[in-house]
Amino acid sequence: MGSATRESLERAEAALAGASGVTLRTGEQLLAAVRAIESSAQLRSVLADPSIEASQKGRLVGSIFASFDPAASAVLRTVAESRWSTSAQMLDGLEELGIRAIARASGDQGTIESELFAFARAVESDPELELALASKLGDPAGRVQIVDRLVDGRVSEGTAILLRHVVQQQRGRRIGELVARLADVVARDADAIVVEVTAASVPADAQLERLRTLLARRYGRTPRINLTVDPEVVGGLRVQVGDDVLDGSIANRLADLRLRLAG
Repeated sequence: MGSATRESLERAEAALAGASGVTLRTGEQLLAAVRAIESSAQLRSVLADPSIEASQKGRLVGSIFASFDPAASAVLRTVAESRWSTSAQMLDGLEELGIRAIARASGDQGTIESELFAFARAVESDPELELALASKLGDPAGRVQIVDRLVDGRVSEGTAILLRHVVQQQRGRRIGELVARLADVVARDADAIVVEVTAASVPADAQLERLRTLLARRYGRTPRINLTVDPEVVGGLRVQVGDDVLDGSIANRLADLRLRLAG
């Protein structure tokens, strides 16, 4: 991330933090703006052009998205008036702000992450469903309808908004990748971390609590665990936090032993 992008994201985050009346609608509108800007090469070009005055860009998005609520308008104008290294990084930053707005409006305590991962597991276990949601040839509105049928009455409204967005704004990424990004942003907004735990069977509550304590001590943030049961993990746990993989499974220890013996 370039320094211009980092500074611009900090400005936009400050605008979101200072905005009053942030609601689910605020986040939904910011995500809609991401999709609209992404779909318009002309608008992306104007917003990325350093020769155009910042105030002019702010007025432009203000007129295009005139129906937005005050909080969404303030954040969007800040994004438009800031300097970004690339238009792609601007869109990533705006998307992150939309996700954060939804997390804050939801008063989330880990519910959104667990619902997102449950959805991803359901989709990835059904190749036909995964193909239908990932196909570039399909109509985005059709993918939204599929999501609505799958989650109707089963997830919170914040989660539903996020899922509707990502099936329209995939940028070549798989559902698992999209969900992981959403969950990571939601967790970071609450000063928490997403922890991927894979085990051969469901661990005892005491074991998970010890793991939470150790991870909180190591990372200084509240762990939010996404548990996957995989019978091929022969004992122990495989724990992943971002790029860190803490693999204590028997299978992994045996593999390490075989490598040492072979060497």
